[in-house]
Amino acid sequence: MAEAVRLLSRSPSTKHSAAASSTLSKQSTSSPDIADPFSSPNHTYTYSTNGTDLFPAPSAYSSRQHSWVHIFPEGKVHQHAQKTMRYFKWGVARLILEPDVCPDIIPMWLEGTEQIMHESRKWPRFVPRLGKRCGVWFGQNVGGDGNTIFNDLRKKWQELVEDDRRAGNGESVVGILSEGLKYGKEAVALREECTRQIRKAVLTVRRQSGLPDEDPKEGLVETWRKEGGQLEGQMKDGSWVKDA
Repeated sequence: MAEAVRLLSRSPSTKHSAAASSTLSKQSTSSPDIADPFSSPNHTYTYSTNGTDLFPAPSAYSSRQHSWVHIFPEGKVHQHAQKTMRYFKWGVARLILEPDVCPDIIPMWLEGTEQIMHESRKWPRFVPRLGKRCGVWFGQNVGGDGNTIFNDLRKKWQELVEDDRRAGNGESVVGILSEGLKYGKEAVALREECTRQIRKAVLTVRRQSGLPDEDPKEGLVETWRKEGGQLEGQMKDGSWVKDA
């Protein structure tokens, strides 16, 4: 998540990031003297796959600042006969609230892929089913620099970040949150509202595909707690779910 937030932002210091990228290119990818951004204030932006190797993270390159990031906010494969959606996870709110500028936000609706690779398919599961129809609908940009609800929410978030700094938690690092910004009541409420607005935008595009409005309860975490401990497979409501 931290890396995604950084890809939607400018590099923390263009001059420093360029120098860091140059240094990284001259060193072994497993060099122990390359600082890791998750534990170092130097922001050289690296990542490790096993705790010993080290690679430049995508956001270490200035050419990748303000990138496009394509996400599925449900965080799971969810296939329901009525084409309803699960609740959206709060990570989508972090991608909007935390970057240095409000990203462009293009809501999309995909339909028919469940017919090509349904989770209930039998052998051979790895073969896509032919002769199925699928479609993709695109909505209008609801983010960016315009006068949108997301910019209003971002202003409130920036006020929380400043309050957190004044409380003695130091300067914020892009993509890294203090405990207060993770779990504070106001911070949680902002993420909830931002996620609700994103779902609203996606539902608008869903409606354009010809589907009727879904029950508002579908967007609530409490609704999906009824699934109990079952994480994958066919659920009580007939839907099929799989971790993505």
